[in-house]
Amino acid sequence: MIHGMNHFTVITEDLPRTLDFYVGVLGLEQGPRPDLGFAGAWLYAEGRPILHVYADRPVPSGVAGVIDHMAFSARGLREVKGRFDARGLKYDLRQQKGSGTWQLFCHDPSGAKVELDFEPSETL
Repeated sequence: MIHGMNHFTVITEDLPRTLDFYVGVLGLEQGPRPDLGFAGAWLYAEGRPILHVYADRPVPSGVAGVIDHMAFSARGLREVKGRFDARGLKYDLRQQKGSGTWQLFCHDPSGAKVELDFEPSETL
């Protein structure tokens, strides 16, 4: 029986740029990764590895399958938005009707769609 999400994996042809996005902009932390025999990284949130990055293969062209996006629970809406603005990164910020959850949608350097969900109580 499933009891939680373990991790997502993204493919990149530019590991430094991808790490800068996920670590420098989104605030994940690079952490321990076993020697898997190929380049990549494991990125952590609150001590848990939640995003694996493969850097040993080309990014597939065309449709990436049936997964539309990955979503992360996040904190610090004002600060995160500020980092996007300071770097001139595109994003779509909206507040859900009904729940009031703030959603920031963007794409990583390789084109993966990312959603960050912030509590309704956060303010800009």
